[in-house]
Amino acid sequence: MFNSSPTLSSVKVLTGGRSMDFQKLCTFETFQQLWSHYGYEGKLRDLIEREFSRIKDITYLDHAATTLYPESMVRDYCEDISRNVYGNPHSHSPSSRLTHDTVERVRYRVLQHFNTTPEEYSVIFTSGCTAALKLVAQSFPWRPQTESKAGSHFCYLTDSHTSVVGIRGLTSAQGVVTLPVSPQEVESRAKDEAQGEDATCQTPHLFCYPAQSNFSGRKYPLSHVIGIRARRLFPACDHQGRWFVLLDAASHVSCSPLNLQDCPADFIPISFYKMFGFPTGLGALLVRNNTAGVLKKTYFGGGTAAAYLSGDDYYVQAANISDRFEDGTVSFLDIIALNHSFEALYRITGGMHNIQLHTFGLARYTYMLLSSLCHGNRRPVAQIYTEGQFESPSTQGAILNFNLMDSRGQIIGYSQVDRMASLYNIHIRTGCFCNIGACQSFLVISNQQIRRNLQAGHVCGDSIDLVDGQPTGSVRVSFGYMSTFEDCQKFLNFVVKCFVEKPVTVDQVRLERLKTATAAADASNGAPPIVITSGETYKVEEKEKHKVASLKGFGPRDSNSHGEAYMLTNIYIYPIKSCGAFEVHDWPVGPLGLLYDRGWMVVNGNGVCMTQKREPRLCLIRPRVHLPSNQLVLQASGMDTISVPLENNSQTHTSYQVCQSKVCSDRVETVDCGDEAALWLSDFLGQPCRLIRQSPDFTREMKKRPDQAATSTSLSLVNEAQFLMINRASVELIQKLMSSRQDYSEGDQLLDTQNIISRFRANLVIAGVEPFEEDNWSHLIIGNTQFVVIGQCGRCQMIGIDQDTGTKTNEPLMSLSAYCTGKLTFGVYLTLKLPECSTAACILSVDSLVQPHSP
Repeated sequence: MFNSSPTLSSVKVLTGGRSMDFQKLCTFETFQQLWSHYGYEGKLRDLIEREFSRIKDITYLDHAATTLYPESMVRDYCEDISRNVYGNPHSHSPSSRLTHDTVERVRYRVLQHFNTTPEEYSVIFTSGCTAALKLVAQSFPWRPQTESKAGSHFCYLTDSHTSVVGIRGLTSAQGVVTLPVSPQEVESRAKDEAQGEDATCQTPHLFCYPAQSNFSGRKYPLSHVIGIRARRLFPACDHQGRWFVLLDAASHVSCSPLNLQDCPADFIPISFYKMFGFPTGLGALLVRNNTAGVLKKTYFGGGTAAAYLSGDDYYVQAANISDRFEDGTVSFLDIIALNHSFEALYRITGGMHNIQLHTFGLARYTYMLLSSLCHGNRRPVAQIYTEGQFESPSTQGAILNFNLMDSRGQIIGYSQVDRMASLYNIHIRTGCFCNIGACQSFLVISNQQIRRNLQAGHVCGDSIDLVDGQPTGSVRVSFGYMSTFEDCQKFLNFVVKCFVEKPVTVDQVRLERLKTATAAADASNGAPPIVITSGETYKVEEKEKHKVASLKGFGPRDSNSHGEAYMLTNIYIYPIKSCGAFEVHDWPVGPLGLLYDRGWMVVNGNGVCMTQKREPRLCLIRPRVHLPSNQLVLQASGMDTISVPLENNSQTHTSYQVCQSKVCSDRVETVDCGDEAALWLSDFLGQPCRLIRQSPDFTREMKKRPDQAATSTSLSLVNEAQFLMINRASVELIQKLMSSRQDYSEGDQLLDTQNIISRFRANLVIAGVEPFEEDNWSHLIIGNTQFVVIGQCGRCQMIGIDQDTGTKTNEPLMSLSAYCTGKLTFGVYLTLKLPECSTAACILSVDSLVQPHSP
C-alpha cells in the first residue's frame, strides 16, 4: 500500500502531452453526465440533513446488511405508540381490536408493495428471513424415496445464502435428495419446451434461488419462477413431479421493486430491516394461497388452532393462513412500526423504482472508476467479482464486491482493508457474506481448500483473510436510498490514498468502454493509460529495499548471537481495560499476568464493554494502583479524584452485584464496583456507564490457537493473552516510514517515539534488538521470569488514537499498513511459562536482561 498521494480531486491527468484536471472525472457534474437518475427531484441534500444527521461524518456502505432508518419515521412511530394503547391482538378489548386491525392493515400494505392482493397471497410474519425459510423447510411435504415412488428433491442455486443451503440439514435427515445447481446449469440444461405437470406423479419438489445475490448483486431472471414450475428449466425438466419455487427476495427488495404478478413464486421470504432499517427482528413469508395447503405443520402454538383437546390427540388448524402459521403472539409493536416505515419510504423517495435507479447509478459509477484504476506500473488495483459490467438495473443490484491488489498483483487481505476503512469512518462489509457458494466460485476456492482453511484456524466471520497467500473472502460495498455521490467519492479517495502505488493510472480504454457500454475491447489496441502525477512518490522498489534492509540478518538466533544487550525499558499496566496506562518500575506478576492489569472495565448502560474504538476519551481516564492502601485511584482532568478497593467483598457491600458480561466473545463473570465510581465515569464520559471488575471466583481460560500445544492459561479482562510486548526498534522503523511519507511535508506533525509506543498499549517494552526480530522468537526470559510467545498481535484503527489527547489520526496505522505484506500485526503476545509462579517469586523490573530464543 502506498500513502503519498493527494486525493482524487486534486491530482492531474496527463494525456497526449496536455494536462487536465482529473477532478472532471470525479465531479458530480461528470457523474450526472453518466447517470441522470440521481436523487429525488433534487431533494437529497435536504433529506440527508433532515432525516440522517447522525451519519454526517460517516460513509455508510453496508446497506446490503441493513439500511438506515429516517429519523422522522422513529418520531412518528414513538408518537403513535405513546398516543395509542395497543393490546394483545388475541384478546377482544378495544385496545386489542385496534392492534388486530392495525396489523391487518400492515399485511395489506406489504401485499400492495409487491403488487399483489390478499386473494393471491398471505403474509405470515416471522422473526426474520431465516425464520421464514425455516418455516417452509419444516412444513414442506417432503417425500423420501422408496422402491415404488420417487422421492422429493430439494434444489438450490449455489449462489444462495447460508439460510437457504441450511434447509438441507432437515431434508437430508428425511432421505430427501439434495441437488445444488450452478447458475449456468439452470438455462444451459433447459428443454426447448415446457414439460408441464405429470398427473400420474405428484411428488413435491422445491427449487430455491435468490432474486438477487447478496454476494455480487447479480439479479437472476424472475422468469425462472415460471420456467421451473413449467418444468422447462433445469433441474425441474429432468424430474417428474410437482415443482414449487421459493424466491429468496431479501437482498433484492432492499433497493428494487418486486412485482409478484410477473413472478408468482410459491414462497417469498423477506427481511424488513434490509428495506427500512427499522424494525429489526421482523420478517415475513409471503405464501401463494393456492400453495399454502401443501404446507403441513406439526407443532401448533397459541393462536394457530381452531380447536384442540389437551387430553386427546385432537387438533384442528385455524382456517386463516396467517393465523395458522404465526405461533403465539406476533411482534405487534414492530409490525405497527412497519406502517410508519412504508409511509416514510414513499414520502421521501416516491417508491422503489426511484430507489433502484438512484442506487444503481451510484454502484455503477463506483464500479466504473474502481475497475479502471491502476497502479503506477499499470497493474489493476481491484479484482471485481461480477458476472456483467453493470449494464442495467434489471440485471445488477446496488452491490459491488471486490478484493484490492498491490502493485505486484497480490491480494490485500480484506481485514486490512476493513481496518483502514474504519480509520476513515467508512463502514463496509468483509468476508464471505453467508454465501460460501458464490465466494468459492468467484475466488476459485476448492472444497479441499475450504477444509484446509478450517484446519488453519479460519472460520466464518473471523479476520483470517489470507491462508497461504490466497484470499478467504472479499470486500463488499452496497448502497441505499440515502447514499450520496459524496459517499462514492470518499470511498474512491480512500482506496487511492491507502492502496494505490503512485503515480496512479487509469485504464482509459476500459473506462471509455464502460462509459459507452459497447462490446468488450482489447485494451492493448487502445490508447495508452492515463497517467496521474502526484509529485514525489513512495515507489514499491523503495519500500521493498527499506523493508529488506530493516530485516537484514533476521533468522533463528538466541541472545548470545547478538552483540547488544536486550533490555526491558518500560512496564505498563492498564488497570481499567481501554483506559490510560499506569507506568511502573517494578511490579509483581500474578497468575493472570501483571498484577491488576485489565482487572476492571467500563460498561455502558446496557452492560456492554466500552473501548476506545467507540469512546476515545477513555484514554483520558488515568487509573493508578496504590498497593499500600489497597486502592484503585481514578483521575481525569477536571474531575475530583476518587478510589475504589482493589479487592471487593461482595458479601460486605450490598451495592456490589455479580453480573455477566463479554470480552472478545468470552463470557466473564464480574462484580459491580458501586454507584460512586459509576456516577464519576458517567459524568466524565457523558453517558450512563458503570465500573465492573472480574470476579475473583471466576476463571477465564485463554483460547487455544490452532498451532498451539494444549495448555491451561488463565486470563484477566485482556483480549487474547496475559502480556503484550513490543520492541523499540520496531517502533522506530515505523516512525521512519511515517517521516518518509509526503503527507508529513505538508504540515502534519510527526509523532515522537513515546507517543507511538503509548498507542500500541503494550505491557512490556524492550530495546537492544533489530526491528521485528521479536516476531521470530518462541520463548524468552526477562529477569528470572520465563515467557512463551504465542503469536503476533493484530492491529486495528485503535492505534490511531493519541493516548494523551484522545484525538484520532491516520498514523501509525497508515505506515504499518504500508510496511506489512500480510496481516497488520505489531508486537507479540506472551504467557507465563510457569503459571504456578507466585507473586513473591515473580517480580518484573525495568532494566532487566531479556534473553530471547528462536525455534
